[in-house]
Amino acid sequence: MNNGKVALVFGGSRGIGAAIVQRLAGDGHDVAFTYVSREDRARALVATVEQDGSRALAIHADSADPAAITAAVDDTINAFGRLDVVVVNAGVLRLGNIDGYRLEDLDQTLAINVRGVFLAIQAAVARMGEGGRVITIGSNTAVRTGHAGSSVYAMSKAAVATMVQNLALDLAPRQITINNIQPGPTLTDMTAELADATRKFVPLDRLGQPAEIASLASWLAGSEAGYMTGSSLTIDGGFVA
Repeated sequence: MNNGKVALVFGGSRGIGAAIVQRLAGDGHDVAFTYVSREDRARALVATVEQDGSRALAIHADSADPAAITAAVDDTINAFGRLDVVVVNAGVLRLGNIDGYRLEDLDQTLAINVRGVFLAIQAAVARMGEGGRVITIGSNTAVRTGHAGSSVYAMSKAAVATMVQNLALDLAPRQITINNIQPGPTLTDMTAELADATRKFVPLDRLGQPAEIASLASWLAGSEAGYMTGSSLTIDGGFVA
């Protein structure tokens, strides 16, 4: 049943993002989401959501492009009339040791994982009413990686955690909450080949499922999480315990 609320998921066409789109739609939201590649997957996700009775909108937008970020917010409101929840999931993973790390990879990581997150939040809250919900998808690498070559990615995710903690103060007068989910190794098409090698580092001896991350996002988007803001919630099977 539609609850009259609208969500926008940046980076929502596959993996964790797609699971969040489907979960929020299942909760009754109309959902817009952005994608950069694989238009076929984006269209398939729209069809799945609409089959289940909610409205969905796929928006082609690169989170490294400030104009595209603002346009995605505008397109969502033009289509559905309002914006209540924004989930910032778009990100890139560029690994490498410091002695050979490319400037292009550093710039892209910061542009999407840090600047893009800030700009998405800025654009969304400018059009959001009181009581809105902002959720970022960070990473447990903000706490610990345990692997060489992860410094730039970890830095970007630590920046998101700090950003969220402090933006909570900016948004509190409008009763808008903002929280950060920090997943650990999660089974998606991008990580399937590394599942066996990664699982040994997880005390629960398995990778997370995208639906488990989406479940936490669902709670943060709902009324029961109204007193939580500025927090980073790690969901990683005990990886950083």
